[in-house]
Amino acid sequence: MKAVVWTSYGPPEVLRLQEVPDPVAGTGEVLVRVHATSVSTGDCEMRSLALPLLFRLPLRLYVGFWRPRRVTVLGQELAGEIVEVGEGVTGFAVGDRVFVATDFGLGGYAELRRVPIIADGGAIARQPANVDHATAAIVPLGGLEALYFLRKAELRAGERVLINGAGGSIGTFGVQLARHYGAEVTAVDHGDKLPMLRSIGADHVIDYTREDFTRRGETYDVIFDVVGRSPFRRSVRALRDGGRYVLPNFRVLLMLRGWWVSLTSRKRLVLGTASRTTAELIELRELIEAGAIRPVLDRSFALEEIVQAHRYVEAGRKQGGVAITVVR
Repeated sequence: MKAVVWTSYGPPEVLRLQEVPDPVAGTGEVLVRVHATSVSTGDCEMRSLALPLLFRLPLRLYVGFWRPRRVTVLGQELAGEIVEVGEGVTGFAVGDRVFVATDFGLGGYAELRRVPIIADGGAIARQPANVDHATAAIVPLGGLEALYFLRKAELRAGERVLINGAGGSIGTFGVQLARHYGAEVTAVDHGDKLPMLRSIGADHVIDYTREDFTRRGETYDVIFDVVGRSPFRRSVRALRDGGRYVLPNFRVLLMLRGWWVSLTSRKRLVLGTASRTTAELIELRELIEAGAIRPVLDRSFALEEIVQAHRYVEAGRKQGGVAITVVR
């Protein structure tokens, strides 16, 4: 089969399309013919090791210190069709269209991917019936992240939530899920993305190139800082009493500062690593099929265009998710 191999840590050019052996479904696994996968900011950061030091060293130790060895194919999410069912698998059959949040082995940038039905750090479910493979492929990562952190923040109907970095994969799901929960949503991103953010339900939009939300004098019950670049002190001040500052981008220093904030006020910092469960993936599917949320697909690239796709995502101007078409 064809796969994009991660040959070393570095720029997009370290990704090379090669022929590799076909996998076979083992016990408790299905084999998925990958129709589409995605390129996320996380894929780009992992590829180049553009990560906080806290994560950089453990990643090298797990993947390979000098170059990738244990994990050689990136891709955190995919959509496709089951072509083989391993022993002991129930609930899935050959021909089922599925979408997948991969486990720690990644592997979405390939024509075939073995998927455990019960995976540590992964999830698999049937695709939403009303979207194509490319659109389904951009759901698991951003959708599960947004769902996890909004729940951890205990967002309630009637509350005011601000989402910083609302125009990306996590943010576009965050806007729609927050609206679905009955919150009033302010979306912050580049001015080019504001029309799209209004179209998916944002009540208010802010162009960060023209205005700093932390200096507006507005307060919020929840600030979901997807990009993690806002001034911490001013962001905390923009929270109402009892407010929650949600940071999916974990930092040790911020954890310590958040601990101090929680000791000295009724505000709190929400950190963590999102869970990826099949139950939550099924919930996202049902919301999409019901029309409650709509995945935002910016554009699709061919598998052969993986270098261009990574460059595009690294430029920071994508709206929603970027898909890679594997089987055309």
